[in-house]
Amino acid sequence: MKTRKLALNAVLAAMCAALGALALDLNSIKITFESFPILLGALLFGPLDGLAVGFVGTLLYQLLRYGVSATTLLWILPYALAGLVTGFYAKRRGFSLTTGQTVGIVVAAEVLVTALNTLVMYIDATLYGYWFPGFISAMLLPRGAVCVVKAVVFGFVLPKLCARVRRALPGEGEKTHGA
Repeated sequence: MKTRKLALNAVLAAMCAALGALALDLNSIKITFESFPILLGALLFGPLDGLAVGFVGTLLYQLLRYGVSATTLLWILPYALAGLVTGFYAKRRGFSLTTGQTVGIVVAAEVLVTALNTLVMYIDATLYGYWFPGFISAMLLPRGAVCVVKAVVFGFVLPKLCARVRRALPGEGEKTHGA
């Protein structure tokens, strides 16, 4: 199972990078689905896998889209932390979450990503001088609304997808989680 889990984590990281590249970018509001595979990996396998999928997937996206900058690591951390937090919660619940619990942790993870990304946007803008703080602050409400709507949709889709993926992993059933 270790090989299958590693392969699935690699596929999820690649999906994360691809979904990041396919984002709808409306200047300061970016609608992306790149967190979906991170959350899926975290809910299936736990905190370390969620962290790894988030880190590797977002690293690939950042390197392919922007290259290396002074803030590259800062843009990666929100997604890696979302995978870690979501996986930790799922593991504490024995990987058996209700739809309501899934919606709750996914909303919390998405709010974490949005809040940290907003902070990183401020740092990035300060270093490179492309936006001013008032503009970033003014975009908090629309960014938050997009975040919550997206998270609620993810929260309702993920339990069904997790169940299907667990059934597709031979010999594991409910024991697909690890670290």
